[in-house]
Amino acid sequence: MQPVKYVQVKTSFVEHSWFRSATIGIACFFTFLLFMAVGTLLLVLKPSELLSALLSEEMIYSMKLSMLTSSVSTLTVLGCSVPTAYALSRFDFPGKSLIKAVLGLPMAFPELVMGLALLLLFGHGFLGPVLEALGIKVIFSKLGIVVAQFFVAFPYAVRIIYSTFEDINPRYEQVSRSFGYGEFETFRNVTLPMARSGLFASTVITFARCIGAFGAVLILAGGSYMHTEVLPVTLYLNISYGNLEMAITSGVLLMVIAFLAILIFERFEGGKL
Repeated sequence: MQPVKYVQVKTSFVEHSWFRSATIGIACFFTFLLFMAVGTLLLVLKPSELLSALLSEEMIYSMKLSMLTSSVSTLTVLGCSVPTAYALSRFDFPGKSLIKAVLGLPMAFPELVMGLALLLLFGHGFLGPVLEALGIKVIFSKLGIVVAQFFVAFPYAVRIIYSTFEDINPRYEQVSRSFGYGEFETFRNVTLPMARSGLFASTVITFARCIGAFGAVLILAGGSYMHTEVLPVTLYLNISYGNLEMAITSGVLLMVIAFLAILIFERFEGGKL
């Protein structure tokens, strides 16, 4: 009996299809345009001009304030988004669909709308008088920066952490409960360790979102020079003044922070946007 010979069929028509070439070409073309735009921003200033702007008193103040407020906002966002995302991913309760819809709203409309809503909420018509009676001032203050950053970043953090919890098989938690551990103990000792990469990715994205928040911060906290001046406000103010060196430098800093955040997020792949 003769052995059967198998003939390998070439699929060159698949490998060299016009559709494949077209999609790759479109991706490369628009990526190149984006790269050129970013490169232009990086190459406009001379190194000495960039260094001079970085070491200016205004830029140092802006960077310090941005780092401080964004760090506080990130910690606050994580403290609230983790239990929120866990409740949405594990429990059924009345109003769950409505909560998910409301949490998605800030990602659909501009930051300026969020800033206006926060200004009205913390203004004299609603929570403003109550907070002022307690000695807490939100509007046109550094606290207002943190509040604006929180509400801008919170929906994104919930979305990422929710996806992370959804990817964890509930059977692990059921096994823990079968050994007599309570819900909180199971959450702390089983779920959180398994979600650590997603939590880290969410932290990075939340920090980048906080430090890049502009519209809501400008309306709620104001754009006061060397008072509520974070990096995006520095860019805005200096463009208004015609000081391109400071504006471009603040833009470069924001771009570098965003780039590093994306790299770290892709590295850990803790959640899906």
